[in-house]
Amino acid sequence: MSKNQQVQVLPSAARTATTNSDDMRNARHKGVRVHINVTAADATPSVVFKIQGKDNLTGDYFDMLASAAVTATGDTYLRVSPGIAVTANQTANEQLPSWWRVVATHADADALTYEITADMLV
Repeated sequence: MSKNQQVQVLPSAARTATTNSDDMRNARHKGVRVHINVTAADATPSVVFKIQGKDNLTGDYFDMLASAAVTATGDTYLRVSPGIAVTANQTANEQLPSWWRVVATHADADALTYEITADMLV
């Protein structure tokens, strides 16, 4: 039986522009719980985080879940997993595809310092 596994998606850094994580490989897990840990905010940043799946044949990305705009320090959790209740900007009832990533879309150039980790869920 598979076990939950934790992975680092993006290391802690101050970012001012849209950032894509590397493609993450999902070999055997049904879902993912993404933790965005914001430790500093400069001026008035606004960042929306998305979990995107990747189509293996075309290489195209598709949105699975988007957070509400993050504007201050604190923790945000996003979860994609089959069989869970859907909550806007927090959870999506979907199977995690073989390849996925996180995209942080910055609305302006104000810095937001964050790191992103993920728990791969069985």
